[in-house]
Amino acid sequence: MPLSNELLSFLKELKKNNNRDWFNEQKPRFQEIQSEAKGFYEDIKQGLLQFDEIENFKMFRIYRDVRFSKDKTPYKPHFAGSFSRSGKRLRGGYYLRIRPGESFLAGGFWEPNKEDLFRIRKEFEINDAEIRDILKAPDFKKVFGGQLEGQELKTAPKGFQKEHPAIDLIRKKGFIAVRNFSDKEILSPDFLQEVLFSFQTLRPFFDYMSEVLTTDLNGVSTVD
Repeated sequence: MPLSNELLSFLKELKKNNNRDWFNEQKPRFQEIQSEAKGFYEDIKQGLLQFDEIENFKMFRIYRDVRFSKDKTPYKPHFAGSFSRSGKRLRGGYYLRIRPGESFLAGGFWEPNKEDLFRIRKEFEINDAEIRDILKAPDFKKVFGGQLEGQELKTAPKGFQKEHPAIDLIRKKGFIAVRNFSDKEILSPDFLQEVLFSFQTLRPFFDYMSEVLTTDLNGVSTVD
């Protein structure tokens, strides 16, 4: 089932009326829309299982944790969910946020731990040809613009040369592919298929990264 215009309308209204009194009055309406969103994310999970191994699915709560934030609005005017690939063997995950005017999906490695980040950087230092080919593939360029996003250092990390040809990749602290969606695309009957096609396009990238993160620099497996 495609997402309803009512879902986006509610989120737009929530953004304008981000307070507990308004939300409590709209609670029955929210529960219906939340049920619709959960169903859509469940459809994504079932689709992902056709071409990947998903260990965990999490749909994030609409309630914000305002304890350490300057923004004290109590609700997130969006729905979001993540899908984690199976454990130490595969790594990485998928993500989708539905927010009027600011919807996007992403996949990859948000904050690799220190050991994983070093291993990835060393792989790029030794040979960046394979990852370049993956990023230049026609479908990856069409869906994700042929590039990875994520925070990066201003200079080379310690132990790496700043003149290295792969320094644009080595400087990164995360490795994420992102696709943005308009509200019209969100409401399209084909939106679910577009989400799944986008995620499936990430498989060569994930396959490469899974191999890197489960082998040492000599190609010997590091997992049981």
